[in-house]
Amino acid sequence: MNKPRSIQSMTGYAAVNREFEGGRLLLELRSVNSRFLDLGFRIPDELRSVEPALRELIMASATRGKVECRISVPRSSAGDRQPVIDRGLLGQVLAVAQDIRSAAPGAAPLSTADLMRWPGVIVEPVADPEALTREVLAAARQAIGEFIASRTREGERLAQAILERCQRMREMVRVLEAQTPGLLAAFEQKLVERLRNALISAATGTPLPVEEALERVRQEVVLYGLRIDVSEELSRLGVHLDELARIIDTGGAAGKRLDFLMQELNREANTLGSKGANVDLANAAIELKLLIEQIREQVQNIE
Repeated sequence: MNKPRSIQSMTGYAAVNREFEGGRLLLELRSVNSRFLDLGFRIPDELRSVEPALRELIMASATRGKVECRISVPRSSAGDRQPVIDRGLLGQVLAVAQDIRSAAPGAAPLSTADLMRWPGVIVEPVADPEALTREVLAAARQAIGEFIASRTREGERLAQAILERCQRMREMVRVLEAQTPGLLAAFEQKLVERLRNALISAATGTPLPVEEALERVRQEVVLYGLRIDVSEELSRLGVHLDELARIIDTGGAAGKRLDFLMQELNREANTLGSKGANVDLANAAIELKLLIEQIREQVQNIE
């Protein structure tokens, strides 16, 4: 069974310069971030027929990113590639010019330079179209191999940066889980003091009605329950971090899955921060959100 390909960045570059019998060929591939696969081609008109095959090759190797393919065929300086006159077109141009002079005797005659600049009169010899197509596709395959390698190298660096931050978050979650019993004891003591104050207030010269005293007790109990129950958030954070590591290890096109996971991690960190009656817990929530945002920035570059 083939191992899934590694995490890839959407940023990549490759260039191939090939010499062949008909001249020289330059092919470049470059890509940047994009929500979807967006292909663009900047190629000579005589190579437009090759575009569907090029598109198919690129789509087989990339699923996301704004990918641009540039191809140029510089003119050769070899002596056997001399310009050729299209004598048929030249005769037609001269005949039309003669008709114009007959109708307008004052019109200036065409100069040699005018004739040479006339589109199509001077024909540059071109390579055999089939041979050029074969060279373009061969260059494209070579460039795509280098292109994938560059995106993979960048993806490995992104994955390493993400896993480092994931490990720091795991350590923070472990510390918070270890502190939870102490936090529960502190919150319990605080609740006992608040209930005692409420009962003392009820026993003084300005006693509270029974229903009002019970309502205050209920409010304190609800508040207590909401503020101390962070174990569920810590548990979900741990599960999400496990999934994050699994996705990175699995590889492939993982950018969209990781982006969704960042939303879930941020949701848990926000909830944890809202329950942060303890200063250490509130600071930890802020640090977690900072790490999540740093990971999100890296995820935006992943295919």
